[in-house]
Amino acid sequence: MTQNGPPDDTPDRTYDRRTLLTGAGSIAVGGLIGSSGVASATPGRDPGPKKDEILVGVSPSATDVASEARAAVPGNADIVHANESIHYAVVEFPSEAPDHAREDFIDAITSSPAIEYAEPNVTVQSLLEPNDPYYDYQHAPQQINCETAWETTRGSDDVVISVVDQGIQYDHPALEASVDDRIGEDFVDGDGDPYPSQGADHGTHVGGIAAGGTDDGTGHAGISDCSLLSVRALDENGVGSLADIADAIQWSADAGADIVNLSLGVDGSYDTLTAACEYAADRGVLLVGAAGNDGSDRVFSPAAEDTVVAVSALEDGDSIASFSNTGPAIELAAPGSRIVSSVTGDDYARMSGTSMAAPVVSGVAGLALSAHPDLSRTELREHLRATAVDIGLDGDEQGHGRVDAAAAVEIDPFSDDGASGDESGGECGDETVTASASGSLDGSGWWGESDRYSYALNTADPCSITISVDGPADGDVDLYVTADGSKPDRWTYDESLTGTGAVESMTLSLEGDETFRFYVYATSGSGEYTLRLEERGR
Repeated sequence: MTQNGPPDDTPDRTYDRRTLLTGAGSIAVGGLIGSSGVASATPGRDPGPKKDEILVGVSPSATDVASEARAAVPGNADIVHANESIHYAVVEFPSEAPDHAREDFIDAITSSPAIEYAEPNVTVQSLLEPNDPYYDYQHAPQQINCETAWETTRGSDDVVISVVDQGIQYDHPALEASVDDRIGEDFVDGDGDPYPSQGADHGTHVGGIAAGGTDDGTGHAGISDCSLLSVRALDENGVGSLADIADAIQWSADAGADIVNLSLGVDGSYDTLTAACEYAADRGVLLVGAAGNDGSDRVFSPAAEDTVVAVSALEDGDSIASFSNTGPAIELAAPGSRIVSSVTGDDYARMSGTSMAAPVVSGVAGLALSAHPDLSRTELREHLRATAVDIGLDGDEQGHGRVDAAAAVEIDPFSDDGASGDESGGECGDETVTASASGSLDGSGWWGESDRYSYALNTADPCSITISVDGPADGDVDLYVTADGSKPDRWTYDESLTGTGAVESMTLSLEGDETFRFYVYATSGSGEYTLRLEERGR
């Protein structure tokens, strides 16, 4: 189940009628997708990967996604599934049709003003590197200082971690006490029972890392004792369709999950996945994703999404794992090599991969939220960043650092020297609006290149804004900010992010009348950068 690039021969293409704003101008705002229904599998539809389907994004203003998509579809193509919450429909295409027919179809359907995009229903795959059989010791909890954290909390069952994966063996002796009473949902067979096939170990292993019973005399120790939801969206081979993953994320958010673990990925960016992650984030869910396992310098989706915490994998000595993907999107690092956890058949095993690193972060997030239940999603994310330990790796490898359970639990995020960086005193609500812009700058000359952006507030009652800039791997960029609409430069500004770190961020309180302008300046080297904003309302 090793991920070695795109999972199948489906082209990594998205046809989009919307303008993507880059360079000087206003930052495009995403995530304003409303809820109008619960996703469910269409009866009689085959489970698993679906190569002969196209996902069609329908305007959020549409009152009936399926009807709107059917009206735009040329010919007699079938609408086989629709999700009213994240506004997409699935069109089945004849398997014998040539590639040019698919392209003609997409060109035709995206000419409709009601259609936002069209993209293939690609295969998403688990991000696991299988390794040795079970041994009777662990290193991950010790490596991230869980013992100290457990003196305060082992995790509250009021905190819910949803594991979107192959399904969790929910009657496993090490897990049954942690599984939520609702158990979960099945998007593979659509029978409502997310129990995995024997030998389909990935989901059970991932779930056991995040929330296996601790100090209960059974099996291994998970990072937390928070509640688990088993959401089955990958089949026994560890693969699933993009549509099923999106539906599973949306279901998790509607089920009230606090944290969603995504130990799966696909190479490329897809609007349906973006919409699902934004839907969950807008409902206060912290999403945690695995970076990928082909050792490249690109982070797979959904971890690469702005709304998802991207996690790289470490060896037990805090070096970056050879298989781990890296890049500017990396936010945190965690142990991911030879991790002991539960598997199907009431057994235990060692596995390696960024799939194992992600639930370590999810478990620590659960501990932090158990200790500090008033944290919003944005505050929790910033708290994990601020309490991470700098282990001396490049920013593209460790992001803000290795996650630390003791610091995340013991440090008060709302104290004067607390970690969250939010000056609002924890009074912000869960309404969030995210925005981003990317560009490429050269700072190797006598005067560096620069870009400018502006941003107007979007929440009904603005509370705070988190601003971050991910710099290039081979260079540095500085960010200068004004909040009164005036033009910033290197000498005139209200706030700034300067230095040599690959990832820099700050959180500011808002009065509601701010108009932000940004000046990104390359100080050395060259390469791509990403400016990200997360605005929160009361």
